[in-house]
Amino acid sequence: MNENINPKLKPLAQKLRRDMTKEERHLWYDFLKDLPVIVNRQKIIGNYIVDFYCSSAKLVIELDSSQHYMEEGQISDKKRDSYFSELGIQVLRYSNYDVNSNFDGVCADILKYIKKGG
Repeated sequence: MNENINPKLKPLAQKLRRDMTKEERHLWYDFLKDLPVIVNRQKIIGNYIVDFYCSSAKLVIELDSSQHYMEEGQISDKKRDSYFSELGIQVLRYSNYDVNSNFDGVCADILKYIKKGG
């Protein structure tokens, strides 16, 4: 997967790791960090930085804020998702509202996907 990265994105990915949103911190520290599989935060894949990536399950986990529900955001997300699909990577998307109001459900859904191995 290393051949599929844009090195110019490294400083931004590092900044995003330092400045995670409240919902990203919650999902990372209260669930993903302690899974028995490796999950990376703010992983560069091609010309994109994904919120979380589990290589063993070929899984991207994205937390979407309000801009993802506007037309421009939906078009951009569709393009990103198509790129990942071409690489054989599944994308799971959850809204920040889902993380805040149904955290256990979000975690169960992610775990179900990881357990089936992608």
